[in-house]
Amino acid sequence: MKKITIIVPVYNVESYIKEAINSAIHQSYENIEILLIDDGSTDSSGLICDEYAKMDSRIKVIHQNNMGLSGARNTGLKNATGEYIMFLDSDDTFEPNACKDMLEYIEETNADYVIANYSNMDEDGTIWSNPVFDKNIYKKFKLSITDYDKSFYIMNSGVWNKIFRKSYLDSIHIGFVEGVPAEDAIFTTLCFMKSKNVYYLPQKAYNYRLRAEGSISSSCSKKYFSGINKAYRIIYNNFKENGYLEYYRYFYAKSVNYILFKFIDSEILTDEERISILEDMRWFYTLSYDLKIPTVIRSVIYILESIVNKDYVQTLKYFEILRQVRKMLPKEVKEKMSKPDAKTYKEIEKYKLDN
Repeated sequence: MKKITIIVPVYNVESYIKEAINSAIHQSYENIEILLIDDGSTDSSGLICDEYAKMDSRIKVIHQNNMGLSGARNTGLKNATGEYIMFLDSDDTFEPNACKDMLEYIEETNADYVIANYSNMDEDGTIWSNPVFDKNIYKKFKLSITDYDKSFYIMNSGVWNKIFRKSYLDSIHIGFVEGVPAEDAIFTTLCFMKSKNVYYLPQKAYNYRLRAEGSISSSCSKKYFSGINKAYRIIYNNFKENGYLEYYRYFYAKSVNYILFKFIDSEILTDEERISILEDMRWFYTLSYDLKIPTVIRSVIYILESIVNKDYVQTLKYFEILRQVRKMLPKEVKEKMSKPDAKTYKEIEKYKLDN
């Protein structure tokens, strides 16, 4: 029987870690190794991990000084002994047949990795009734980086709804970039670029918890956006160096509004910090023009124009207006603003890149 290593980074999650570990140890497929990487927790998380290790010989706990999420996952990769790798965030849960279903499919297809369906769940553990990917639309299929329809929508940035062949990860010498946000996106996009053998499984394997703490308005500091700038440069350079800028155009369209509205919603940035960040990230917003990516939201068009023209005083005026408007909007409407709609993607198809 093939062994699956489940890597669980743990940091100050005493309220959730038991539920996460229980979902791993109660998998219907039993030949698993569970690596709990206690990343310098200051609450009781590390002690809880140690207690579980006493109860189940498949669990190994590694305590380390705080290195961040990427550092914890890299420690897991270095210590993994299974032929396959899965990731479980310590506030989320697996479905009972997650390991079984994904292992069977990756073996059947001989894939480098497999992406499974997943559901969101509320902070209290209530799982949403419908999975993220509609089972009536998305059946089993092989993904392609030149498919901007089905494959693009399925290729989410998270590592946690996937199973990876360890030999594949070793062959491309990949790890998680430390010290930046969006580490999942860097990892998964590079995996996709390097692989010609990725499959989608419509069975649900994972439940992703939406937590309210650490809201955007109070947590997105200058340091955070400095990290985002570094991460998105890495992602862009990876796409460019590997010759997949056409796919990157869709990834960019998916990302630009999300980053922009995070920036707008932040309430802890001074005007001086905002201008400094805008200057550093101007290269990113200029890509909207360089890569011929239309933006159908009129307010965003004005903002991008003012950033590219370095009219940051006007940019800040736009930001203040939108920030006040967004404070009055329901969460669902705010989230919709941060995501491109189908019209945007259709517009991208009309404009082809020059060689």
